[in-house]
Amino acid sequence: MAQVEEFGAELADFRRRVEELRSARALPGADPLPVLDTALLELRHVAEALWPRYEELAAAERHRGGREEHHEHQLLRALFQRLPVAVVLLDRDGVVRRFNAAATLLFGVRAGYATGRALTGWLAHGSRAVLRSQVAAVARGEGDRSVLVRPLRPPDPGRPDGGELRATLTALRPPREPRAVVLAVFQPAAAAAVPAVPAVPHPDLAEATRGAELMDLLDESAAALILSDSPKEVPQRAAEVLYGRFADWVVVDVAVPGGGLRRAAVLAPAGRARDAVAGQDPASCPLVVDTLRHGGTLRPHLDDPGVLGRDAAGAPVLAGARAGSLLCVPLSDGAGGPALGVLTLLRTGGHRAFELAEAAAVDRIARHVALALRGL
Repeated sequence: MAQVEEFGAELADFRRRVEELRSARALPGADPLPVLDTALLELRHVAEALWPRYEELAAAERHRGGREEHHEHQLLRALFQRLPVAVVLLDRDGVVRRFNAAATLLFGVRAGYATGRALTGWLAHGSRAVLRSQVAAVARGEGDRSVLVRPLRPPDPGRPDGGELRATLTALRPPREPRAVVLAVFQPAAAAAVPAVPAVPHPDLAEATRGAELMDLLDESAAALILSDSPKEVPQRAAEVLYGRFADWVVVDVAVPGGGLRRAAVLAPAGRARDAVAGQDPASCPLVVDTLRHGGTLRPHLDDPGVLGRDAAGAPVLAGARAGSLLCVPLSDGAGGPALGVLTLLRTGGHRAFELAEAAAVDRIARHVALALRGL
């Protein structure tokens, strides 16, 4: 595992260096020869270091996978044998392939003797054709089912069902076998009819806490929008509520009369990345344009620094922002008309990624913002 993590870190470093080379190449007046020499150096590093390391890890993984598969096979065999209910593995003709310990006690026959013989030999004559036909139907892929059968033994006077068994049949497809087999579970009919008691769900304290935090966020954003003196203050008010407590970056773009977008609010840590985003034309950002036309986007894990577009030199506007998760939603009032803008939220690396419940809450906030922008 440590070798895999080390290889992953080295590969991530290589990707970052390649991105830096792409940005350096896009700079105006840059000499291409040093960039070309560096690119050749990186390619030699891939061919002579990264690729041999990958082959070593792949060979070790195949070797380890073989041992794990053998261990998994032993675990499943032990589980099959120790199940407290009678389990029998049958082929499509009803011939026994496996008997577990509980099945040997139920039918009164040793597993070695039963293997290779038809299970119907230990059933009453009236039940043999029923079980044989149902096993064949399950093996053909016609669905799982449950049938009542009677074992070939004197009825138990202490049982009201006369010793009837309920056989539950399901199809299995073993690896490297061309045909399906049938797994049959036998249990007394009276016991099988007892309904299971549903488990009582336990409340999730962490989920309840996050739900309360989202309700507080909705309440504060609605109050901020209501207290806005004019629609022109709406983007900044909404961004101030979301910034810091919910997102590390908040960008609000609003539609302008006659078409197009303008960047109305940018709240983010001070630096070159923030200045680049603040000075960007929203129409040059493919993600913003796509969200405006087709709907919201949730990216829990963001590894593309160019997701919000590039500057005039070709460098990503998010270079240096360390963005780890992104949520982009249109400002739509829900009336079916065109969106009035786009709300973009970012969380930087090390913070929890955006979740679906949070995306749903932001959709509501975006709707409130759109309603407040109607008079802009």
